[in-house]
Amino acid sequence: MAQMGSARSSTAAGGAQAEEKLRRRSAGSSGTTRERLPSGPLFRARLDSLKKNRPPFPWFALDIGGTLVKLVYFEPKDITAEEEQEEVENLKSIRKYLTSNVAYGRTGIRDVHLELKDLTLCGRKGNLHFIRFPTFDLPAFIQMSRDKNFSSLHTSLCATGGGAYKFEEEFRTVGDLQLCKLDELDCLVRGVLYIDSVGFNGQSECYYLKDPTNRERFQKIPYNLENPYPLLLVNIGSGVSILAVYSEGNYKRVTGTSFGHMMSKEKQESVSKEDLARATLVTITNNIGSIARMCALNENINKVVFVGNFLRINTVSMKLLAYALEYWSKGQLKALFLEHEGYFGAAGALLELLKTS
Repeated sequence: MAQMGSARSSTAAGGAQAEEKLRRRSAGSSGTTRERLPSGPLFRARLDSLKKNRPPFPWFALDIGGTLVKLVYFEPKDITAEEEQEEVENLKSIRKYLTSNVAYGRTGIRDVHLELKDLTLCGRKGNLHFIRFPTFDLPAFIQMSRDKNFSSLHTSLCATGGGAYKFEEEFRTVGDLQLCKLDELDCLVRGVLYIDSVGFNGQSECYYLKDPTNRERFQKIPYNLENPYPLLLVNIGSGVSILAVYSEGNYKRVTGTSFGHMMSKEKQESVSKEDLARATLVTITNNIGSIARMCALNENINKVVFVGNFLRINTVSMKLLAYALEYWSKGQLKALFLEHEGYFGAAGALLELLKTS
């Protein structure tokens, strides 16, 4: 995978304290020796970030799931000549590597078609990139961070998902990096609402399938989520979580379950019959559709949104979910989907990094 690091969070108070400390150092006193100030591009970049109440670059966050690691990276496009001149080589190489490649090693993929362009985050303009790689390759990513000496740029990474706890010790001992662990569901909700609000490069992020029972035709119909609340958010990854969302800060987990790593290639290889695989898929999606309908009915919600990497390049499952929800609700509910599928947790973690800085 690519060489990447995440920024150290700094509060406004921290910025003021840093400036005061520097002022005291530089002021000195009569008859005493002044303490030598640190210098260099990296120090100046960090001080500038403290003053502007935002973390230094690079800005990215991780969602470490049971099957995939999702990474969201913000590429600044408004770098000034002065910033470029003072930028350390590590940072330049990170940006170049991430944005000039679509594949990293044997398993890392940048989903170019999902790139969000011309965004403004924390006062900076740039593009948002979406990268994924299997969780079983995370140890190699951590070792790479050590080899590239990431800790000289940043000491912590923002991460969410169950893997943020599972791999915390390895990040610390091997990569010399602390994980800032964020609540998985908070990040999911925040990421969904944010990405839908900015839109998909002028297009709608949300859509539903027209005539899901038609095997020949596959048509996406844009859906306006401008007034999203309340909504039922069904996240399908290695496991399933169903959330009733009433506002960004007001939601509850209604129910959930686990697929037992059915997304894993090794597990799939034990199922040799195609008809058995499809029968399993139909059973799963039909069950999820039925449960989602019951949850929506109990919570008095008429919008059901499906997200998660289980749906990535998985037209069959999307059609089955759409049909199941329409069937169980007797046509009263439509299954809604989002273009960025499994990246919302990582996007929410990135927003939290910038929010707390």
